[in-house]
Amino acid sequence: MHMTWTVAIAGATGYAGGEVLRLIAEHPELDVSAVCAGSSRGLLGEHQPHLLTYADMELQATDPAILADADIAILGLPHGASGEVTAAIEALNPETIIIDLGADHRLENPQDWRDFYGSEPAQPWTYGMPELIRAEGESQRELLGATKRIAAPGCNASAVTFAAQVAVGAGLTPAEPDSDIVATLAVGYSGAGKAMKSHLMASEAFGAAAPYAVGGTHRHIPEIAQNLRTAGGQVARLAFTPVLVPMSRGILAVVSMPAADGITDSDVKDAYAQAYASEPFLHTVDTPPTSASVTGANTALVWAGLDRDGERITAICAIDNLVKGTAGAAIQSLNCALSLPENTGLIVNGVAP
Repeated sequence: MHMTWTVAIAGATGYAGGEVLRLIAEHPELDVSAVCAGSSRGLLGEHQPHLLTYADMELQATDPAILADADIAILGLPHGASGEVTAAIEALNPETIIIDLGADHRLENPQDWRDFYGSEPAQPWTYGMPELIRAEGESQRELLGATKRIAAPGCNASAVTFAAQVAVGAGLTPAEPDSDIVATLAVGYSGAGKAMKSHLMASEAFGAAAPYAVGGTHRHIPEIAQNLRTAGGQVARLAFTPVLVPMSRGILAVVSMPAADGITDSDVKDAYAQAYASEPFLHTVDTPPTSASVTGANTALVWAGLDRDGERITAICAIDNLVKGTAGAAIQSLNCALSLPENTGLIVNGVAP
């Protein structure tokens, strides 16, 4: 039976909201009923000129009544702003499926939210990463298939999780207290959003690599640790350093983990190949990937191997931060919730050059 669901987008003028709309335009079962924004008004095409499909849609206020009138509400709001809106939507229409692209509903431990976001947490929702390895209980896909509330993952957290979860879950890394993980990421500027800040200007970005949220302060750290614990691993120490580099989109995550005694390079490669063999969007590759290979696609490329001295494992993951890191993960998770084929409306091929 063919069925079309209506979708209302909050934060439609932002990068994440715009990317969701770009993907929905190619989705045969979704129909955009409303585009909403906080302060921007006028036609969507004035703010997102590349979205010709929806250029003539009038931007509306971020009104819970408008969002609750749709079958599906997707929220691309600033961190900390979704909780109040989602509560109002739920009161108006509990049957509306809600997907939060922000961080509000990702963390299971309330203290993690207080420590990294400095406010009171919202209720945790089903985590929007179908490929998340779960050491116990139902698979993440099964959980997503039974929910109406989805928390889309963080883009940096996604890249590190895809790179590290196999190693820690398969016991290729030692248990605490030796489970120190070091992740360094090259990140495109769209990950910082559309905010007008001096350090995000082209004159500052061109020709420069700029680390940010250093020294254990980045808000994706508890999310990564939560994911790796879910996969069955232990994380005694996690050093995480993102670096803005002069590209508009993309993430290349390089993750170094201690190797358990006696493992070989073949053990590492076999574990990753087996874990991701049936995944439609996660692919292991024979050589370290580049971020350009996945531009515009809902694809993650992962390479992993044992270092020459046998002491550590290096795993590298490339994703498009706006697609597999945000909007694509949301649509993929929504497909699970709607019992649609997981790849419906999603692209596996990147754009080159």
